[in-house]
Amino acid sequence: MKILEAVSYDVLMSRFTREHPYDPCDEANSNDEAAAHIRDAHRVLCGRWHRVLLEGPEVLDVVLPWHLGEGGDVELIPPTGLTVAAAAIRLTALDATYTRTNPLCALKLTRQTHAPARPLYLSTRAMPTRDYAALTVREGLVHLDGLHRMLAWHRSGMLAPGRWVEAYLAGLPDAPG
Repeated sequence: MKILEAVSYDVLMSRFTREHPYDPCDEANSNDEAAAHIRDAHRVLCGRWHRVLLEGPEVLDVVLPWHLGEGGDVELIPPTGLTVAAAAIRLTALDATYTRTNPLCALKLTRQTHAPARPLYLSTRAMPTRDYAALTVREGLVHLDGLHRMLAWHRSGMLAPGRWVEAYLAGLPDAPG
């Protein structure tokens, strides 16, 4: 991980809302949930945010919370969570069945494969909220926003060594002054 700079919550949220507008008419749009996760992280971790770069393999270790697959029939990630790497293996094993049983999630994965790369939003701890309550891994790099992006990037080979991904990370200690 390369720490680029400390950032204020206002700057972070300005970028998030600009790049991830909420559209209640789009059934694939869950940006309101992501914004809530970011607000929770800000509250729980006392507003410490940093803009960082993560090397591709580091992203594979990000812990993802429970995910039913956008209301589909097959649970992609159990309540105990999975890393991006483990979720990608599970997604591959489900193959075409997942697209048929979870069409909205499959659509989001396809969209993210071709979309411009946007930053991830992560935390150093699991949030004390419903989606994160049963995670077995409570610390490390934990998802706040970007689940479909990370899985799509894995599929496309973007999470390779030497490839870097921008992220906003809550909970790093402030650098000594």
